[in-house]
Amino acid sequence: MSGRPVPCSPAEIGSLFLFEKLSPEQLGRLCAEGRVERYEPGPVYVEGDPATCFYVMVEGTVVLSRRVGGDDVEVTRTSQRGVYSGSMQAYLGDRARQVYNNSMRVTEPTRFFVLPADTFAAIMQEWFPMAVHLLEGLFFGSKNTQRVIGQRERLLALGSLSAGLTHELNNPAAAAVRATATLRERVAKMRHKLAVIAAGPYPRESLAGLIEIQERTAERVGKAPSLSPLEAADREDALTDWFDDHDIPDGWRLAPTFVQAGLDVDWLDQVAAAVEPDVLPGAIGWLNYTVETELLMDEIADSTTRISHLVDAAKQYSQLDRAPFRDADVHELLDSTLLMLAGKIGPRIKVVKDYDRTLPQIPAYPAELNQVWTNLIDNAVAAVDAAGGEGTLTVRTARDHDRLLVEFRDTGVGVPPDIRERIFDPFFTTKPVGEGTGLGLDISWRIVVNKHHGTLQVESEPGDTRFQVLLPLTAAEDDTTEESA
Repeated sequence: MSGRPVPCSPAEIGSLFLFEKLSPEQLGRLCAEGRVERYEPGPVYVEGDPATCFYVMVEGTVVLSRRVGGDDVEVTRTSQRGVYSGSMQAYLGDRARQVYNNSMRVTEPTRFFVLPADTFAAIMQEWFPMAVHLLEGLFFGSKNTQRVIGQRERLLALGSLSAGLTHELNNPAAAAVRATATLRERVAKMRHKLAVIAAGPYPRESLAGLIEIQERTAERVGKAPSLSPLEAADREDALTDWFDDHDIPDGWRLAPTFVQAGLDVDWLDQVAAAVEPDVLPGAIGWLNYTVETELLMDEIADSTTRISHLVDAAKQYSQLDRAPFRDADVHELLDSTLLMLAGKIGPRIKVVKDYDRTLPQIPAYPAELNQVWTNLIDNAVAAVDAAGGEGTLTVRTARDHDRLLVEFRDTGVGVPPDIRERIFDPFFTTKPVGEGTGLGLDISWRIVVNKHHGTLQVESEPGDTRFQVLLPLTAAEDDTTEESA
């Protein structure tokens, strides 16, 4: 895309604010080494193409746009003489990626003063060496700061996750240890009780019946119904009365365990009918140990299953064993992130999942999307904490035309209108000093927009803030080439 060459006037070029302080000799050199071109309405250059020229508008109207998702979003429209764009960082040479950072088009016949990128770089270094050094320091210093603070942001998130995961793992691990120690004790008592029963003058048929009852009791424990607190209390009272009526000592201690196992008065009547009256107390004690061992084994199984789920969630969250770019189920990613952050979310924030399970998998970088979810959930928790600490976090997925929507809605303090346009800027934060780096949303925006060709937007008012991530359902042609984020 090139324009039609027209004569270059040093006087006209010198009237532009960018060149108004230059000497006649410098203006002459610009006209000699640069050129003036006239463009008809249409594109001048396209975002992402090699940046070969530096453009300064002499007269006309220009429109600058950025590619966001599948759309070109207009960022600037102006008719001001002297505005410039193009290879503005040519003086950095090979140390920076020399591509156009936006697209430019004109809406009416427009003239530009055009300098080739290498000429612009040479003139800058010759005429303004101190300015070039300052600009280089600003550019690379900002990049390095972003990189270092970005790493710090990730480390802070990792530390928070590690603390939460350690807390989550500690509970089931401690429960399993306690249950194992108690189980060892109960099994020892069961062996002792069995020895007492076996040494007694009991008929073989009674012992066989007792063992058969033990087997059915163990099966019943695994099918115990869930009872309300009131139902459980009523059943404990009934069992305690039954134990008292049958001269079973410490019946009030046995009743809660039997109720938890799903045993009732009818079941105890069957036990009483199957054994001799003098055997009944020993039989009840033996069955109590049977019930306790089954309940303890269930507790151990639940605890170890919980640990296994946490480890699986950690693996899913980190994506350590997965390809960096693949088809992913966003619901699996969301669930693993919510589980990893359960300790940070806490019991005072209710989490509501409103998932559309019919949504297909999407091409994505799963580990990086998990980082986006982490940042957005972290902000939601902070907003709810600022509003008093109690609230609701709703995570919703839905189809939005040819894109997949992931929405995080919280009932926190909201984002004030005067800062809403700045929240995605690098280093901007509303958190107290030392609590936020200001890069969480910037990193999230770059992951969603630059790497996934999606959109990240926010709608907010006090008590209802919604961060919406829109991701394409299909891969773009260049998705398999990783971009810097």
